[in-house]
Amino acid sequence: MPPARPSRWRASAESLAEIREVSPGGERRKGREHALQILYQMDLSPSPIDECLEGFWGGRQSRAGMKAFAEKLVRGVMERREWLDGVLGGISHHWRLPRMAVVDRNVLRLALFEMIFEPATPRIVVINEAIDIAKKFGDDESGPFINGILDAVRLRLERNEIPRPDDESGGSEPPLRSSA
Repeated sequence: MPPARPSRWRASAESLAEIREVSPGGERRKGREHALQILYQMDLSPSPIDECLEGFWGGRQSRAGMKAFAEKLVRGVMERREWLDGVLGGISHHWRLPRMAVVDRNVLRLALFEMIFEPATPRIVVINEAIDIAKKFGDDESGPFINGILDAVRLRLERNEIPRPDDESGGSEPPLRSSA
């Protein structure tokens, strides 16, 4: 009897990791994770974007598409940070942004930026990615916290209660203000 062939549907953990890294979804997930790490670093020790990016990528081997996606997210969040924070502050009534965990605050910024300025990615995908990343890098409360805030964002976007800033530079006033 010939030896049994391995099923083509079974894959080792090692090959699954490779698939995730090279697949478009895996590359974008890794880009989001890297963007979070860069924003985290910038939040704790503010420096010019280019300096932070250079320091982060130095010595790392990264796929060009993933790196470009991560940098696009970082630059977009930083260019519109005040506006994003205004929106988030208006939705997270009981949590001022400075009181939020650094990971949670930056996951929310990334997701809000992507939901508004990267419309090709479905909002539910952005929310699911943000929850997964928050669970990976945050604490036990991060996933539910991120889910609650982003679901409120999604509902307000669907009701057109969060208009995009008039100009692409994020120079307009945030549409929501926190009353806390």
